[in-house]
Amino acid sequence: MAAEGTIRTGIGGWTFEPWEGSFYPEKLPKKRQLEYAAGKLKVIEVNGTYYGSQKPETFAKWASEVPEGFIFTLKASRFTTNRKVLAEAGESIDRFFAQGLTELGPHLGPILWQFAPTKKFEPEDFEAFLKLLPDNVDGLRLRHVVEVRHDSFKVPEFVQLLARHNVAPVCADHHEYPMIADVTADFVYARLQTGSDDIPNCYAEADLKAWADRLETWASGGVPGDLPFVDGARKPRQEPRDVFAFFIHEGKVNAPQGAMALQGLVDG
Repeated sequence: MAAEGTIRTGIGGWTFEPWEGSFYPEKLPKKRQLEYAAGKLKVIEVNGTYYGSQKPETFAKWASEVPEGFIFTLKASRFTTNRKVLAEAGESIDRFFAQGLTELGPHLGPILWQFAPTKKFEPEDFEAFLKLLPDNVDGLRLRHVVEVRHDSFKVPEFVQLLARHNVAPVCADHHEYPMIADVTADFVYARLQTGSDDIPNCYAEADLKAWADRLETWASGGVPGDLPFVDGARKPRQEPRDVFAFFIHEGKVNAPQGAMALQGLVDG
């Protein structure tokens, strides 16, 4: 077994006008932006799958434009997560996985289930939702991560529920949303959302170094000692973990530079 998991840092999407000429070379055709981004980064979080279905040919095209080892994480459909009763989401979940995303093959990473900031923790209903999430699709193993954005989720019961189902919480570095840094799965998923367009690498150098240390600790099987844990009494298994970290939201103009700088720190 490897001494540590793979650390991948990236961005949300690959189409953003301010990146043209700053991240992307001048006059690079838009149709080559994914190819270019995938050559500089190790992972991209796809937002388009949150708003609507894609075609199998689209996923196949994405896969053909990225190098070996590159990963796409997909944000799951809003029609699944933006509902009052999550236990009734079965048909919507099936429809999401039937759109052809397995065309990504080994490039398919975790599926991100994002919930509205107003969605509160209802233990029985949330567990019913987790039970609906498939372990694989067409023989391809799936990994699931949930982004909850209401303080009612900051209870040990929620953390223990995720651990039973090997589902990860988003570790959100955000000005308003709760941070849940507890490790509940065999991977860790962080979204770094407090960057600044005024900082060349999105985050200050000291903050990048702090996050690099945390990512390395997670990857080697430990837990960072400087992050808040909801269930402080729980001790996760010490085992190598894959780690994903995204520069999202604030500081998006310089998000690619932030991702590359952080990747450089963890790669040494």
